[in-house]
Amino acid sequence: MEGSIARPDRFAALVGAVRDPVWRFLVRRTDAETAAEVLNDVLVVLWRRLDEVPAESPLPWAYAVARGCLSNAARADARRRRLWRRIAVLDPPSLTAPDAAGPSLATTGLDGDDVTAALAALSAEDRDVLALWAWEQLQPAEIALVLGISANAVSIRLHRAKARLRERLTAVADTERVREEGLTS
Repeated sequence: MEGSIARPDRFAALVGAVRDPVWRFLVRRTDAETAAEVLNDVLVVLWRRLDEVPAESPLPWAYAVARGCLSNAARADARRRRLWRRIAVLDPPSLTAPDAAGPSLATTGLDGDDVTAALAALSAEDRDVLALWAWEQLQPAEIALVLGISANAVSIRLHRAKARLRERLTAVADTERVREEGLTS
């Protein structure tokens, strides 16, 4: 009977049988955004390896794939965090525009972990626009092309993202200064 069912039909039936249980499996182990990404990865693996999926009990097989995909996502996230820390130490974004006078992160006493924590506290939109501006050295019009929005919207987002990052970094620097003063008094 298996041979008589077309591949797309078999896949559709398999997805119907495993999608919700695998989703619940994933959201118990990670956040919803990561779970959604991993579920997509699981479905891709199921499509690619459809001939290997046991017809009688596909769910345990799908759980095993989900575990592997979740592990891959965790490793990728760890690599991303390590990269952010390295970039922040090797090439920190300045608190001001590159040509403007003012302190840079290198002169504030903040380390890469502080910068990483401050960046991680920002939204993904803020991190994207800041990274394109500070690390890739793109102008707002160029960032607009990358993000598919207007240059004016980029300028507004960039201004707000820099302000939010500055607030977070200032708070960290103030906390460090208070801690150091408390130790020396």
